[in-house]
Amino acid sequence: MRPGATLPRSPAADRTPARDRGDVVVLAVEATLLAGAVAVGAVLNHRGVGLHADAAPLYATWRPHLGWGTPAALLVAGVVLGPGLRWARTARWGPLLGAGYLTAVAWTLALALVDGWSAGLTRRLTPQAEYLHEVPGVTDVGRMLAGFTDRILDFQPDSWSTHTAGHPPGALLFFVGLDRVGLGGGTAAALACVLVGTSIVVSVPLALRALGAGEAARAVLPFLVLLPGAVWVGASADGVFTGVVAAGLALLAVRGPATALAGGLLLGVALHLSYGFVLVGPLALAVLALRPSGRRGALLAGAAGVSAVVLAFTLAGFHWWQGYDRVVERYYQGWAADRPYGYWVWANLAALLLSAGPVVGPALRRTLLAARADWRGTARAGAAEPTASAATLGAPGPVAGRLVGGLLAHRRPVAPASRVRLAYRVRLASRVRLLGPTVLLPAAAALAVIGADLSGMSKAEVERIWLPFAVWLLVAAAHLPAPARRWWLAAQALTALTVNHLLSTVS
Repeated sequence: MRPGATLPRSPAADRTPARDRGDVVVLAVEATLLAGAVAVGAVLNHRGVGLHADAAPLYATWRPHLGWGTPAALLVAGVVLGPGLRWARTARWGPLLGAGYLTAVAWTLALALVDGWSAGLTRRLTPQAEYLHEVPGVTDVGRMLAGFTDRILDFQPDSWSTHTAGHPPGALLFFVGLDRVGLGGGTAAALACVLVGTSIVVSVPLALRALGAGEAARAVLPFLVLLPGAVWVGASADGVFTGVVAAGLALLAVRGPATALAGGLLLGVALHLSYGFVLVGPLALAVLALRPSGRRGALLAGAAGVSAVVLAFTLAGFHWWQGYDRVVERYYQGWAADRPYGYWVWANLAALLLSAGPVVGPALRRTLLAARADWRGTARAGAAEPTASAATLGAPGPVAGRLVGGLLAHRRPVAPASRVRLAYRVRLASRVRLLGPTVLLPAAAALAVIGADLSGMSKAEVERIWLPFAVWLLVAAAHLPAPARRWWLAAQALTALTVNHLLSTVS
């Protein structure tokens, strides 16, 4: 069994109690952040500051209510917290993924139906700002793509609606495609968002298993099923975006160049669903680096897939960079010009907590502790290897020996100093890879979130916009002690139920 085949464990992690003071401190910090964002948001709204979010930090309005989806959601949560959590540890892989997906669909639909069938699903994607508003006007796809960029800026007679203008044309094409195959209208569009969005329950565990973390996949799956962000998966286009990104990354992880090519094609499509998905790059690179074999071939195949999609859109008349340039201008023609960066740059993180759930902070803390222990462990192991000198580089030790030898065998003779530097870089890369997917994937997702937050292009509404990154943050939940997972999962479900029953969310 190769290193990382199961969830990495270290003596330090084994001695960590299921409930320790550090998790409580992190949970208190999360609560303080959320309370501060709500309080400051209320004050700013009262003073007339242009937050354009009545229930800041969420883009929602306060409306306590119950619905006929309430008992269904409670039932689904109870099943997952009871027999579901036990079954996830022992079930065969295929049935587990199938049952997990169906349960996630039930959870998402139940939450949507708290608002009723019409308000929760049918009319969710039909307002003027949404993509469906533009679907009837697309009679020629080629002409639409060629002229798409010209209609991004606001205050023109033919300006695109808000969501259409704020994204590349792939998002509109998805709903146009549904309409062309007879699945037009709000109900079909909302159900498509749910069915695609909940596929993360299959994609993320598949990726983890392909990367050698099968036990971690089983631990994470229930947290994906009861994702608090399901409030926005059902129904918004961001549910579709989340599903496409997760599937693309999973295909990159699976062995074989054909699947990597398919993953690249999906990630190329993702780039034309949202400009922000350039930030998926760190996640894609982490997946490729963690593959047990065929990394170079997968990289080339994935890059070819992405390039093919970009080329196709470019030949059709849509130039991604030009579209992005126009979107930045359009962004500040609207509410973004009013929304204060000084509030949203930290309040966004509170919104993310409600979407990813309160488990994310303690889980990331546990991940950092595990990473530190593993890093020190590999450092001690490396110290026991022969010193990286010109005399010993031909056999650099068990961690990186074969890789260094292979690289040097295919290089021209180099100076001893160059050989030392090469060996050091290879050892460093090996140590990073040995941290495993349960560390590197949440780290890459966190990096993407930080980049998006600091960019100023994500002021509010990140509870749905950051869903494609939130699901990979939850991979860190694999580091939670098994006895504590049921309690954290209950907190996740309670978060979703509270948000959905106190607020009327907006897609």
